[in-house]
Amino acid sequence: MKTKTFSVLFITLLFSGVVLNGQNSNKSVTDVILNGYSVRMFSSEPVSDQDLDLILKCGIKAPSSRNGQRWKFTVVRDTALANKAIGNINPGNVLIFVSGPESQEPAGIDFDCALATENMNIAAQSLGLGARIYGGPVRNVNSTMKQSLEIPEGYRVVTILRVGHVDKSVDAVTAASARKSYEEIVNFKK
Repeated sequence: MKTKTFSVLFITLLFSGVVLNGQNSNKSVTDVILNGYSVRMFSSEPVSDQDLDLILKCGIKAPSSRNGQRWKFTVVRDTALANKAIGNINPGNVLIFVSGPESQEPAGIDFDCALATENMNIAAQSLGLGARIYGGPVRNVNSTMKQSLEIPEGYRVVTILRVGHVDKSVDAVTAASARKSYEEIVNFKK
């Protein structure tokens, strides 16, 4: 009887992760990282609330200096508002503005925000979604859009993550720019 109960519980837990979280249990984290890329072409299929919730939870679980967790996430689904920030946003795409305190004390908030952004980036890709991290538009967002985005008082945007479904009509794999070789990047000191 104990074996049957354990088996039912194991199968229930195994499939609840797949069904409830939308996760693909066949993809390891290393597979997602090694096969991921910065998506440039998105479809208009909406990101589900369930997927967005899981992505945000992964951002919250990122490591931070002294476990300060000083970031704030501002989620924008409004296409017109998102287009003012980075342009070329399709309906159904989501922008997540990752903000940190304007004060740099203690140091490391930009790094902490980057870690949270990368956690969400990997989470989105593991769910079969496309993601792209933006840094360039941040200066403009901070100088002209903080109020309309309702960025918390005393915070500034550090990174922006775009999440959406990948436009399947684009061959991003063969069109992607080449990555540097392992030998060009890794230096072993003897």
